[in-house]
Amino acid sequence: LIKIGLIREGKNPPDKRVPFSPLQAEEIEQRFPGVKIVCQESLIRCYKDDEYRELDIEVRRVVDDCDILMGIKEVPVDELIANKTYLFFSHTLKKQPYNRKLLQEALKKNIRLIDYEALKDGQGNRLVAFGRFAGIVGAFNGLWTYGKRYHAFSMRRAFECFDINDLKLELRKVKLPFVKIALTGAGRVAKGAMETLDTAGVRKVSPHDFLTLQFEEPVYTQISSADYHIRKEGGHFNREEFHQHPENYASNFKPYTRVADILLAGAFWNPKAPVLFSREDMLSPDFKIKIIADITCDIEGSVPSTKRPSTIPDPLYDYDASTDQVTPAFSNPNFVTVMAIDNLPCELPRSASEEFGRDLIDRILKPLLIEDTEGIVARGAIADGGKLTPTFSYLQDYVNTQSKT
Repeated sequence: LIKIGLIREGKNPPDKRVPFSPLQAEEIEQRFPGVKIVCQESLIRCYKDDEYRELDIEVRRVVDDCDILMGIKEVPVDELIANKTYLFFSHTLKKQPYNRKLLQEALKKNIRLIDYEALKDGQGNRLVAFGRFAGIVGAFNGLWTYGKRYHAFSMRRAFECFDINDLKLELRKVKLPFVKIALTGAGRVAKGAMETLDTAGVRKVSPHDFLTLQFEEPVYTQISSADYHIRKEGGHFNREEFHQHPENYASNFKPYTRVADILLAGAFWNPKAPVLFSREDMLSPDFKIKIIADITCDIEGSVPSTKRPSTIPDPLYDYDASTDQVTPAFSNPNFVTVMAIDNLPCELPRSASEEFGRDLIDRILKPLLIEDTEGIVARGAIADGGKLTPTFSYLQDYVNTQSKT
């Protein structure tokens, strides 16, 4: 018998998401006869303990006897149990200094640490992620911000909606004038954002029409890297080259800043790549964007106004390009209003957990529990047997450095 423990989230502020919904926990026990799910008691989880109990899933205070422990965010260092397999987002892959101790402890305690972010197929595509929900909620927040700033309409916040269906009903309240919305990106995040814009009845147009035509209705355009980057030495945009050597490209985003009212930033950004636009560009009289929902939330990244993350309780701030300072939201009609919540899927925790759990069941459980024929779990493990795995050996110097306490 293999026991999987769904651990209580210990990071502050606590995350309400969970790897499996109660129905999914029941499904796993039915589909994998040698597997039992145990749920650790939690007061903050989006699914109540009783919702698990109602389906005969065991709920208890301590889950130390489980073989595999699954959570969402980083596990507090002092709560790590030796000789276990853990799955969670460790936020160590980019050598984040605040999680060094976590990885050191996992190695010391002989923990097999599997990071959801590192679970990929043979082509390197991620198999489980919350990107779609970041996009859905990020675009919703962008529209909500517009309604609030211009007193155009009012909606409940995303986190006040029960689930995604409730959120989609709320989008019926959107009443936009003839605005133009620019959305960057082509991945999961951008697809989620488009879902929201389509539900809100905003029409999609081509980048060319967006830049050259006037419309008698609100419209949006989705722009991928090829639409706003040019090769410094001339010649055509080459996707492969752009991913390998983004420094060979310059940004050509300025035309969009002259016609767009709202920017939804949903593109993955490589620090070697050019920024979308500069603070100087924002000072230009023809810079038209007044609302920026930075869904990717890269601090001091591709969007100069993203000076810090915002939070679910305090989602907005204004940016004054002339002083490069952040001020309270709606403090001056000349400022740009920024939404840069860095944990957007947490606003719709039930639906986000459900989709995440679906991917885990369909793509990860067989390699995790039965046989890992394609090496998915092997590639996703950062630490195993007290050592870093070969793929993550680049973290050795990060681990060897003493943490400053």
